[in-house]
Amino acid sequence: MEEKIGKIKTKEITEEMKESYIDYAMSVIVSRALPDVRDGLKPVQRRILYAMYEDGLRHNAKFKKSASVIGAVLAKYHPHGDMAVYDALVRMAQDFSLRYPLIQGQGNFGSIDGDEAAAYRYTEARLSRIGEEMLRDIEKETVDFVPNYDGTRKEPVVLPSPLPNLLLNGSLGIAVGMATNIPPHNLKEVCDALIYLLDHPEADTETLFQFIQGPDFPTGGFIYDKKGIIESYAQGRGPILVRGKAEILEDERGRPRIVITEIPFQVQKSTFLEEIARLVEEKKIEGIKDIRDESDQEGMRVVIDLQKDSYPQKILNSLYKFTDLQKVFHLNIVCLVDGILPRTLNLVELLKHFLAHRQEVVTRRTKYDLKKAKEKAHILLGIAKCLENIDKVIKIIKGSENRETAAKRLISSFKIDEIQANAILETKLASLAKMERKKIEEELRKTKQEIKEFEEILKSPKKIKEVIRKEILSLKENFGDERRTKLVPQKVGEFSQEDLIPAEEVIITLTKGGFIKRMSPKEYRLQKRGGKGMLGIKTAGEDLVEHFLLSNTHDQLLLFTDSGKVFKIPVYELPKEKRSGRGKGIFNFVEISPKEKILSLISLSEKEKEKFKYLVLVTKNGIIKKTPLEEFKNVRKSGLIALNLKEGDLLVSAKKTGGDDEIILVTKNGQALRFKESDVRPMGRQASGVKGIRLRKGDEVLGMEIIEKTKKGRGHLFVVSENGFGKMTEIKDYRRQKRGGAGIKTAKVNKKTGSLVSVLLISEEKELFLISQKGKILKVKISAIPKLSRATQGVRLMRLEEEDKIVSALSV
Repeated sequence: MEEKIGKIKTKEITEEMKESYIDYAMSVIVSRALPDVRDGLKPVQRRILYAMYEDGLRHNAKFKKSASVIGAVLAKYHPHGDMAVYDALVRMAQDFSLRYPLIQGQGNFGSIDGDEAAAYRYTEARLSRIGEEMLRDIEKETVDFVPNYDGTRKEPVVLPSPLPNLLLNGSLGIAVGMATNIPPHNLKEVCDALIYLLDHPEADTETLFQFIQGPDFPTGGFIYDKKGIIESYAQGRGPILVRGKAEILEDERGRPRIVITEIPFQVQKSTFLEEIARLVEEKKIEGIKDIRDESDQEGMRVVIDLQKDSYPQKILNSLYKFTDLQKVFHLNIVCLVDGILPRTLNLVELLKHFLAHRQEVVTRRTKYDLKKAKEKAHILLGIAKCLENIDKVIKIIKGSENRETAAKRLISSFKIDEIQANAILETKLASLAKMERKKIEEELRKTKQEIKEFEEILKSPKKIKEVIRKEILSLKENFGDERRTKLVPQKVGEFSQEDLIPAEEVIITLTKGGFIKRMSPKEYRLQKRGGKGMLGIKTAGEDLVEHFLLSNTHDQLLLFTDSGKVFKIPVYELPKEKRSGRGKGIFNFVEISPKEKILSLISLSEKEKEKFKYLVLVTKNGIIKKTPLEEFKNVRKSGLIALNLKEGDLLVSAKKTGGDDEIILVTKNGQALRFKESDVRPMGRQASGVKGIRLRKGDEVLGMEIIEKTKKGRGHLFVVSENGFGKMTEIKDYRRQKRGGAGIKTAKVNKKTGSLVSVLLISEEKELFLISQKGKILKVKISAIPKLSRATQGVRLMRLEEEDKIVSALSV
């Protein structure tokens, strides 16, 4: 006999796959991966909490084996894998995963190190106080129930949840084609925002940020950029920069160390430490001596011991850049609205959906309470009616054959219903006493008052809001705590290489052959005046040192060439080498032609850009030009025109000025001219300049110094000659003249001294560096140099080898 199997319908396989996949995707979205906006829970979490509530595992009950809880959840509501259920239970008990854990765990529930929880046969659990609150009033028909998977019992569609758990504890879920990533928040702040939104439903996200400061992670740390965070919450998605808490301290011996007491949310401490160790091994981070994990029950403490000569801030910045000590939390508020519709919500929308849920819960609870109060009043009314004629009641009961007969007689005699009659029959004899009858009457009066109040609440949306407000304030008082994650309003951008380099003074040398380097002034020990100096650079063949400059690693180095171009290099990019290091070719850093010769160097810092307005350039033929510093702001790698040089002329010096300073020019034959900066009008980069000093035959300008207006002409002019002689003369000995003059004598130049090669304006006691062509450097105290009159040759500062000459001098 042929069995009927139904109608067979032909369908394209692609269409069937499409429909089936969409069905599967929606099942994952609704039944597994995304939380509900109302209680902030996924189905498995909701089922765990409800099963524990059914089993009486309140916050003050005895702990029960997790295996028992898992078994109940699997048997009654969630017929899936036991480990999936246990993992969800464990996470709800971890104080480093949830800001306000919903379950209290006893035993090993894992750690921030990434350790897994013990098997569920070893651990025990019960609801936490706040977890129990999530289910408050669930027995009062406040939420809908649906049949479980096998139809043997019912389970809640959503929990009453008097708190917005979705914000308090956040959520992480990956569905099909969508994901959610919501951080935890502070309960006090969320409660304040909810109360404000009750009174101001038109409020926007920015307004609510007077209460909610952003995420409040259980692991603490810092979040940055308030403006950017507000934008993310207004859109429901966006990046939030998070940093751990790290301090640079010193140990008992004064050696530097970095102490980390908080790490970003969802970062495993053990993995983080392994990451640091790997970076040290690969030499991406240098200067770390030892890493110790000193964490205990009191809290986290990771100690990173540093080498004595290391730069702690540089190492800390490297940790921020290369490890998870700094990471971005990608906010993505995707959740189920009305239990079925996945949506991206902003902060205001999320809170409004929660408040709508609370209004529904309070309304349904009030209706339930009203119904119960009316039932109670109905019974009390019947009892009170009968107690007025208690003798007749007793007589009826005594004269009845059974309970049913007594009930019927009471109903007919006192005009009451069956419910009231049964209540009278169940009343204890003790209640017949005079005082007990008064209690029943008082209880009836109170119940009638409750009925009136419930009816008034249901008639007035305003009163429903007032009930919600009181409950929120109560929860804030009972469960509120202080914020753990600190908000830093300022923005933290991506780290540049400069952020990883400590700001420190350096000496820059550039040879005639184009080799450049930077080194620390500490590389040189102090010597006496007249010494031979120390080897400062190894020059190859006939290569000689030409330029010697003091700078800072965070400064920009401007290089001026004989073609009139200017190039720019960040000082930290220059190779850091020891005294004898040769350096690297300048062609590694700028696109300079091999035919071009660098004539002058100048260092420029960010602070100086605020202080100085102009760049003054002077050539060997005495031509001077002043150009606004702003025009050198964007110097390309291929260079920028700085000065239009005439044939046969060379740039010898470049200095920064404030606009109202004085300029002093010095020539190699010992002439000096002091004049006002205002004598030189500002010009564009393409201009050639004007005459600064009138030179005698065979003379040329060797350098320039700026007498700042703020220093009122104090200090000394220091000059040094090529054969190692030098002296200082008070600046007041140089009278102010007009630009274009011949100047006055500043030093006696002869065959013994040789031509002047360097000039410095010294306004305080410092140390002096002299460098020779062969790379010898002498470091002496300025106080060792005599103060002499203008027309003297000076004293011997450095004893030079044969055929060696002084190239330059600088003070530090």
